[in-house]
Amino acid sequence: MIRLARIIVVLGLLISGSAMAAGDAAAGKTKAASCAGCHGANGISNVPMYPNLAGQKEAYIVTTLKGFRSGERKNATMKAMAAGLSDADIDNLAAYFSGLSCN
Repeated sequence: MIRLARIIVVLGLLISGSAMAAGDAAAGKTKAASCAGCHGANGISNVPMYPNLAGQKEAYIVTTLKGFRSGERKNATMKAMAAGLSDADIDNLAAYFSGLSCN
């Protein structure tokens, strides 16, 4: 019985956490204009050293951008780009890029 209660609590946290992380893709599209120079207008980069963002998993984009913002991930350019992003901005960008086709 206790094990079942723990499972229910964990599932509840997972569901509420993913619901809270959902961003506004339309707002993300507007914010993504500053990303296009390196990552392409539709999240597909024309430059091999810059990763494609289109079709990336939403949680991966959120974690990555927060890592650059905090300095946990090391890249001077991305740290500067992420420094001014709020959590909502990051969620919105993640919603936008994860919804784009990578084809």
